[in-house]
Amino acid sequence: MTSSLGFLFEAINQTHSEHDLRSQVVPKIGEYFAAKRWGIFFFDQLPLIDRNLQKILKIALSIEHNPVARYLVERHAPVHEALVTSPKAWKLICPRPDHWHVMAGPIINRGQLVGVVGCTREKSMPAFDTQNLVDLSAICLHLSVWTATVRSQSVCAGKSLPPSFRTNRLTPRELEIAELVALGRTNAEIGTELWITENSVKQALKRMFRKLEVSSRAQMVAQLSVNTQRLTTGIV
Repeated sequence: MTSSLGFLFEAINQTHSEHDLRSQVVPKIGEYFAAKRWGIFFFDQLPLIDRNLQKILKIALSIEHNPVARYLVERHAPVHEALVTSPKAWKLICPRPDHWHVMAGPIINRGQLVGVVGCTREKSMPAFDTQNLVDLSAICLHLSVWTATVRSQSVCAGKSLPPSFRTNRLTPRELEIAELVALGRTNAEIGTELWITENSVKQALKRMFRKLEVSSRAQMVAQLSVNTQRLTTGIV
């Protein structure tokens, strides 16, 4: 660990664009944790999923099948794979050798999980430990503040989001439905929780798919908020 936490905090505070955050700060986070791979991801910028991968990603994106994703979504706290599953189970979930050890932390804005910062290590490298989680928690706090201020200002000015996100915002009700979809609720369960009919949920999902230019629940979830499996297994 060649960088100090104080140095990282100051670097985040002095960053004024997402490009600089990715190019200047995130590599230092990877260096701090002696990671093999590292990355930062904001869900509103994830690309659409290839149709050929939909069946696989329906499982990979499911918080029911991915304990790391579930932990982040439910607790909004940093997590490494050993905290929530066994090495044997993790190997089945994520077979990549350079992701033998994975640690991810949440970026929060307005109480919502809007992004993830993650690091991975190979099998021959030490596993992430409790101190790593504590340090990542502090880093994520600063990243969340940065997101709520600097990045949000850029988004409001139309500098960060692609056109489909700038012009086709979901309504508050649609966002509620999307959140429940991300939690694995069925249409019937969503209707019961929101006091609307199951058919109303179906029609709302159709509108949401058109707005987001997706064709499945998995694609929608990936674009909005819980594509953590891809984050933790696709760090570059």
